[in-house]
Amino acid sequence: MTSITRRSLLSATALLAVSSLAACGGGSSEDDASTLTVAASPSPHAEILSEFAAPLLAEQGITLEVKDYTDYILPNQDTTSGEVDCNYFQHLNYLNNYNEENGTDLVSVGKIHFEPMGVFAGKSSDLAAIADGATITIPNDATNEGRALLLLQEQGLITLSDDAGITATPNDIVDNPHNIDFIEQEAAMLPSTLADADFSVINGNYAIDAGLTLADAVAQESADSDVIRNEYANVIVTTPDKAEDEKIAALVAVLTTDDFKAYLEETFGDSVQAAF
Repeated sequence: MTSITRRSLLSATALLAVSSLAACGGGSSEDDASTLTVAASPSPHAEILSEFAAPLLAEQGITLEVKDYTDYILPNQDTTSGEVDCNYFQHLNYLNNYNEENGTDLVSVGKIHFEPMGVFAGKSSDLAAIADGATITIPNDATNEGRALLLLQEQGLITLSDDAGITATPNDIVDNPHNIDFIEQEAAMLPSTLADADFSVINGNYAIDAGLTLADAVAQESADSDVIRNEYANVIVTTPDKAEDEKIAALVAVLTTDDFKAYLEETFGDSVQAAF
C-alpha cells in the first residue's frame, strides 16, 4: 500500500470516528463535555490531529474537533476567547512574542514537534557558489526572520552582529560579501514566489503545504540544535485555566509517544520531527 493511500485511509477512519462520536446523544451537555476543540494550521498540524490523534482519543471517549486556520493570529485569539479549547500551530518563540505584543497569557502545555527551516533553490541551485547580487527571500515576521538569517549565517553567506540573536533583521548584517539582496515577504507567500528569487528560506509548514520536503532543500537547520528545540518546538497552547484540562492532557499524551515518532518519520520523513 502506498504512503498516500495509507494516509487517505487513516484520514477517512479518523473523520468517521470523530463524526460518529459527535452524532451520539444529539449534542447533549455530556457530549459537549467529551469534545476537545483544537485550532490548527492545515499541514502538518491538522493532518496530525485528524489522522493520528483523533482515533486514539476516540478510544478514550474524547471527540476531537479540528478547526483549520490559515493565519497565525486568529488561532490565538479564538483560544483566548474560548472559541476553541487549545491550538496547535505555533512554536514557542512565536507564542512568547505573541503574548508580549498582545498582553495575553497563553501557555504551552507540551512540546510536540519541530519543522526544520530550509533554504530552497529558485533561479539558482548552488548555494555555495551564490552569485554576487543574488536575491534571497526570507520571512518578514519577527519570530522567523531572525531564524532564517541565522541559518544563512551558518552557511557562511553573511555575518550578523554579536548581539543580534534570534530577533535578527537585515539591519543586523555586518558582513555581506556577496552583496545579497534580501527580500522580506509574508512567510506564507514564500513558496509561491520561489521561482522569482535565487533562493528562499521557507518555514517547514509552508514548505510542506507547497509539496516541498527537506530533501529538496539545499541547506537546512540542524535538528540537534538546542536553539531549535528550545525556541522553535511546535506546542499545544491553551489558557492558564485550562492548563490542566484532562482532555488536553490526553491529547498531549498521545502526541508524545514512540508510536507518534514512528508516524512522523513514516509520514513526513525529516520534514517534521519529534520535539520530546
